[in-house]
Order: sequence, then C-alpha cells, then structure tokens
Amino acid sequence: MIELYESQRAMRNMRKAAMQRGVVAILDVGSSKIACLVLRFDGNEQILDDGIGSLAGQSGFRVIGAATTRSRGVKFGEIAAMGETERAIRTAVQAAQKMANIRVDHVIVCFSGAEPRSYGLAGQVEVDGTMVSEQDVARVLSACDVPDFGVGREVLHAQPVNFALDHRSGLDDPRGQIGRALATDMHMLTINAQAIQNIAHCVKRCDLELAGLSSSAYASGISALVEDEQELGAACIDMGGGTTGVSIFMKKHMIYADAVPMGGNHVTSDISMGLQIPMAMAERIKTFYGGVVATGMDDREMIEISGDTGDWHHDRRQVSRAELIGIMRPRVEEILEEVRASLDAAGFDHLPSQQIVLTGAASQIPGLDGLASRILGSQVRLGRPMRVHGLPQAATGPGFASAVGLCLFAAHPQDEWWDFEIPVDKYASGGLKRAVKWFRDNW
Repeated sequence: MIELYESQRAMRNMRKAAMQRGVVAILDVGSSKIACLVLRFDGNEQILDDGIGSLAGQSGFRVIGAATTRSRGVKFGEIAAMGETERAIRTAVQAAQKMANIRVDHVIVCFSGAEPRSYGLAGQVEVDGTMVSEQDVARVLSACDVPDFGVGREVLHAQPVNFALDHRSGLDDPRGQIGRALATDMHMLTINAQAIQNIAHCVKRCDLELAGLSSSAYASGISALVEDEQELGAACIDMGGGTTGVSIFMKKHMIYADAVPMGGNHVTSDISMGLQIPMAMAERIKTFYGGVVATGMDDREMIEISGDTGDWHHDRRQVSRAELIGIMRPRVEEILEEVRASLDAAGFDHLPSQQIVLTGAASQIPGLDGLASRILGSQVRLGRPMRVHGLPQAATGPGFASAVGLCLFAAHPQDEWWDFEIPVDKYASGGLKRAVKWFRDNW
C-alpha cells in the first residue's frame, strides 16, 4: 500500500513537472483504437492549483497534436500482447508528435477493463485547534477504514467525495473553516494490479515516462456529462470496442465505477460469424447499415455482400437489413442487461436523478438510445465529449470521450488520497465498514 502511495505521488509530481515545461501527451489505450493527444499548457497558474473539489473550467491548455491507430494486442481493455501494443502506442505517439512538431516525454494513460471494484469509505477525527488545516484533512483521510481488497489488486483512484464539519455535510473543501469534528466519505476504486504493471512496463518500453493513470470510465464521465448531470447525479455508459465502462457521478465526484467485458467488437464478431464474412467487412457493414430496431422497410432494404472465397454464390450475396439487425440486437441487449445489473448493484435507482448518458464509439448504433431507455428504465441521451481548444473535428465524436476526459483530468486533477502528507503508519487498517451502497445514506 505504501509503495503504491509513493508511486502515485511520484506520478503526480512528474505530471506537474511536465505541465510546467508546457507539454504532455494523453494516451487512451483501448481495445479497438489507441488515441494520442498532445497538450500544450499556456503557463496559467490555475492549472497547477490542487484544490479539493470538482474539475474547474477547461482553460489553460490546447490540443496541438492528435493521432489514432488501430489497437493491436489489447483485449477486453487489457494488454494481451506486449510487443504489438508497444508498436501501436509508438505509432500513435509518433504521429501526434509529428503533427504537434514537438517531442513528448511524459504520458498520462487511461484504460478500461482490469475488473474495477468500488468501495465507500468513511473516517472521522477531532480537529486540532479551531480551524481545519491541511494536516486535519490528511488525518481524516488516513482515518478511513481501508477494506481488505485482496492480493493482486491496487488502488487506482481514492478521492474524498464529501466532507462534514460538525453537523454541516456536503462540504467540498473544509480547509480554513471553523469546527470541532471533521468527517469524510471517500470513494476508492481498485483494479487488477497486473493490468497496471503491464501498462507501466509497456509505456517504459516506448521510452516514455508515465505521469498519470486513470480509469476510462472516470475520464468518459468527466467529458460526456454536463455540469448539472455531474452535480445532480448521472451514470455515464462508455461503450467501447472490448469493454463497456460504467461510472456514476454525484456532487461532481465519481462515486462508483465498473466495467462490462463486452463492447462493439463483440457485435462485429457476431455479424462476422452470422454472415460468414471477414471481420473487416463485418465492421464496415455494421457502420453503414447497422441498427437495433427493425421496421417494415428493413425487409426490403438489401445489403450487397462481396467476397473472394472463389465460391460465386457465397461471394455474391444479398442480406436484408432486418437480418443484420436480428444478428446485432441480441448482443446489444445483452450488454445493456449487464449494465443494468451493474447500476442496480450500485443502488443507482436511489439517487435523486436517474439520467443516463451513452458515449463511446459503439453508442452510435442507430436506435440504441431507445433500446437503452427500455432496458435501463431511465432518461437516456447520447453524449459527445466536451469541446476543448484545438481538438481536430475528427476527434470530437463519442469514441473520444475518454481521451478528452483525460485532458481535463490532466489539467485539473481532483485531489486524491496521495496528495496529502498522510501518516504512513495509518495504511494497514482493515475491515470494510460500509458496502458500496454507502452513498444512499450520505446524499
């Protein structure tokens, strides 16, 4: 635990150093594509201000380079083949550097998968003196009972999401306020440690320095949810190629995250097997003709399928769009049912607002929002990432939600456990005090 704390702090310091030098790269390691954005910072002091609380406005940086490449070696959001992933990352980073006309040494990475698990922690201390200091915040964070989350797992995010001073709850930043008893609620996200180690090793092999790590579900929520949704409560469903990320935000903080190990690539695979065509052709047909709601017209709309197997009848075929929808819909329904189960486990239906935002490249299937609102039983909208300065038009679609969110995460990092000088002897506390559903009682 202490080693992790030190490594996270080292990454945070490296990120600050990179931003003071003025340039840092963002790397979204996905199952279908690897995206790299190069950010230039204008030296605005506000960027380096690590105040507790939510993300500030997105001033202070500009995208000066952007590139994507097909992801190879990544399955279900995790590295499956190191060499192929390294080559894909090098390709994306070099292309983005070329566009930016600048060399980048530091990267901040986000990834999906890795079996995320959410925990709600609580802690309380008496304030030293009458006014809450930085040390009091550190002490209350260290007073949180850390659950025994098992061997082979590491903490990726550990964020205070609420402070209470005496009887006043819902404080963003208690420092400087007068009171006696300080309490906090914290959200902690753990993931498979091997996934982190593989990514860190892969980045090192690419001759880059790792300056930060984030969950894709968290990054997507930051960029696809508007301010009111982050404040009142909303879920962001990031439908990627290999995984579908689920994150719930409340009071501008992430309070739950999960990942469903299915995504758009599984739909493509179903089309490939159902129509007996190569994956590349299945992807093209899905993109141009795909959907999940069939109408009477779709029986008559025919899709030409060409091939080069040498069998004339097999190579010159037609299938109806209704047939294609019949292949796609069951898999999309299965993904949404899994998302529903994850939201239920988090107690999402107890939040005051049940807004759901779909984003990610696979969210663009026509008719998906209607099907999602039937299965998830909430108000559903399709979300695109927030606009950021200098972002090329090609990188403004839902498939770039996590990459854009990572830009915001880099520029305005939310305070985490390792930002404070927490007494090291406090790390070994165990025992899970509350279940993940803790936030029901707190908001």
